[in-house]
Amino acid sequence: MKSDRITNRGRSALCLIVETKGSTPRKTGTRMTVFEDGSIEGTIGGGSFEKKVIEDALGQLRAGQPRLFEHHLLQEHEMCCGGSVKVYIEPEPVRQKLYIFGAGHVGKEVAGIGQQAGFEVKVYDDREEYIQQIQFPGVESYCMDFMEALASIGFDERSYVVILTYRHDIDRAILRYCLGQKRAYLGFIGSLRKILVTRKMMLKAGVATEAELDEVKMPIGLNIGAETPFEIAVSIVAQLIEVKNRNQLTVANQILDIEQCLAKMPEADHEKIEHS
Repeated sequence: MKSDRITNRGRSALCLIVETKGSTPRKTGTRMTVFEDGSIEGTIGGGSFEKKVIEDALGQLRAGQPRLFEHHLLQEHEMCCGGSVKVYIEPEPVRQKLYIFGAGHVGKEVAGIGQQAGFEVKVYDDREEYIQQIQFPGVESYCMDFMEALASIGFDERSYVVILTYRHDIDRAILRYCLGQKRAYLGFIGSLRKILVTRKMMLKAGVATEAELDEVKMPIGLNIGAETPFEIAVSIVAQLIEVKNRNQLTVANQILDIEQCLAKMPEADHEKIEHS
């Protein structure tokens, strides 16, 4: 299911007053929701102050990052109450888009698990009987030609592509198309022989370099010894999550490294760092 904060007014940002000093129109805990179309729900005080918060919220929606803003009401907004307000703005998270090509046994399982993992899922197949079996709430499914489906997609850095069709030539045609598109993830199912033959074909045709093919997850999924369609789907979605969270893991590891280094340093050196 989609987040409750996503409406036909677009994504939204929560604006929360987290601290006030002196005289202010609203107090800590007051909240307002700003939508992409500029409309709002609630109020944090009105006037030029609220107008600026709306502008800030729209900016953070575009940036996709939360941020804390401080406002001095008299100096910045000519409000005679004269206090100061800190407003924390948190935009609605941008959902990652999962495009599944192939609605067979594995594709169906990936759709269900992927939706539960928070992806915006779309499934494509040219077999009506298989598309009809995709009945997960919030998952969109389309019976259409695969190449037409590819042409209808606006690929970007949030696009995760899983190739699981019923024919090798279709899989390769989709892979060939996707190699030239922006994406966060591209996975290709198949045996070792299928993958080796596919790589050889792509290289011979000049479709991609060795390095570009190395970026494709093939065989798709984490190596967990999966056998059943459900287990294979779990390995695929786990890999999707791993890629999605990679940057967060990198930052977390960097923080851990810093903390470990600090723990080994003498206290005197800590003070030097704090005052540098």
